[in-house]
Amino acid sequence: MFATSLGDDQAELRPLEVWQDEEFLAHMDRARELVDPWIPFASFATDRDSARALLQRYAEKQAADTGRLYGIWLDGTLVGGVLFRIFDTASGNCEIGVWLEPAAQGRGLITRAAERLIDWAVYERGMHRVEWDASAANTKSIAVAKRLGMTRDGVIRQNYLYRGVRHDSEIWSVLAPEWKARTGR
Repeated sequence: MFATSLGDDQAELRPLEVWQDEEFLAHMDRARELVDPWIPFASFATDRDSARALLQRYAEKQAADTGRLYGIWLDGTLVGGVLFRIFDTASGNCEIGVWLEPAAQGRGLITRAAERLIDWAVYERGMHRVEWDASAANTKSIAVAKRLGMTRDGVIRQNYLYRGVRHDSEIWSVLAPEWKARTGR
């Protein structure tokens, strides 16, 4: 297994795999209240079997080259994650999603982890467009999209149903030429 440093000795980005279901469930239990309104799968991992099933779906997506799931560990504890919810090599488009426990916020972990994923998608896999889909009410997620140099493409009105209430989504993106100009490579 590999681990990628997120800029300090205590934070790492690693693949999140099926065998880590117990650790993933414990993390979701700690993060559920904050994560659930923004990332629907938080409500899908409510026991060990459902956590394992969610991780298995992402293992299958990775095997099919249509998605990937990575965990963020801080001081050896799983505290968040980043994923390619959609990864379409034929079109050159992908979508990143992120989440983080409250205890690990304010350290730049999500921004640095998302930068690693965008670098890989653009430079290694040749993706042309990286999308960021966030609830218009999720100001922290939108702030990360801005820090990543993404452009707000628009708002999809009332497309996200959460506990009986419809919410608007903002779509942000960065194109490969923009990312390359930003990173200077």
